[in-house]
Amino acid sequence: MIQLITERRYGNFAEILIAMHQLRYRVFKERLDWEVHTSGDMEVDSFDALHPTYLVQLATDGRLQGCVRLLPSVGPTMLSELFPVLLAGQSAPSKRSIWESSRFALDVATDAPKGKHAIACATYEMFAGMIEFGLSRRLTDIVTVTDARMERILRRAGWPLRRLGNPCNLGNTLAVAGYLEISTEVLTRIRNAGGFAGPVLWEPVVLAVA
Repeated sequence: MIQLITERRYGNFAEILIAMHQLRYRVFKERLDWEVHTSGDMEVDSFDALHPTYLVQLATDGRLQGCVRLLPSVGPTMLSELFPVLLAGQSAPSKRSIWESSRFALDVATDAPKGKHAIACATYEMFAGMIEFGLSRRLTDIVTVTDARMERILRRAGWPLRRLGNPCNLGNTLAVAGYLEISTEVLTRIRNAGGFAGPVLWEPVVLAVA
């Protein structure tokens, strides 16, 4: 299941958000050895202070195993502020119909269930959750900065990245920026490849008090 957490619900999901930052620390600091900002055993940066929307993935046992951060492209983004070299001289996207994804992280066992092309079902579920979020907000695209490995996974999964420019070495990572299409056609393709038919995204409903 993918849980959608917006700013107004941060307080209701405080423990999950702490677990998310700890997951990001394990993935980006310990596993990938990226130069990231940390606080204790959590990875936190200035973009977390911009009230982003988070998608977090819960395993069947309730453990948090995946996350991604989403911010409107009309405000500050990682691409515009930190990685303009990936834009190949273009301006960073800044449209209400485009949001930026960042800090995509998954921590699943190597023997976790696989969908098509030997890609983990959990990966397909995260992709589907992002697309469902985009459709619910009437987005046309998600823009992202990723590494060459994830670009290959996206292509195999059926959600290819439309590059903004050529890859560049950033630290120990070969990074590339591009667009990911938001459409019902792509969602159907991802759902079929992941082996699930219905929605994966769940957003808590705030009930009105009589």
